[in-house]
Amino acid sequence: MDESERHAQGMKVRRAVLGGDHVDKAVANTTPFIEPFQDLITRYAWGEIWTRPGLPRATRSLITLAMLIGLNRPEEIRMHLKAAIRNGVTREQLQELLLHSSVYCGVPAANDAFHIAQQVFAEMDAGR
Repeated sequence: MDESERHAQGMKVRRAVLGGDHVDKAVANTTPFIEPFQDLITRYAWGEIWTRPGLPRATRSLITLAMLIGLNRPEEIRMHLKAAIRNGVTREQLQELLLHSSVYCGVPAANDAFHIAQQVFAEMDAGR
């Protein structure tokens, strides 16, 4: 697969996982400075890693969230909580992930993630 095909496949997966609105906003906000980074993540994160057949998307979502909790990346946690729901992860499974992360990432990290999840779920329930 050449780079343009990988980019096209990455954009397709990126839209499916993150939602068209999110991707459209990211594309619209791309500047010449950020463009190489957007291209990189589209081709490699989404076009190379997220398209691999070895793990289902729901599992990839859970792994991604676990790492983001450990790295304390609240905006990425917010984005990937929504993505996990799109990928078929249930709220109960997310709750278990957050509980599990309290042991391996620390209670403060899990506490922050629980608060973020509550906000995301409230927004989703309100239709936002």
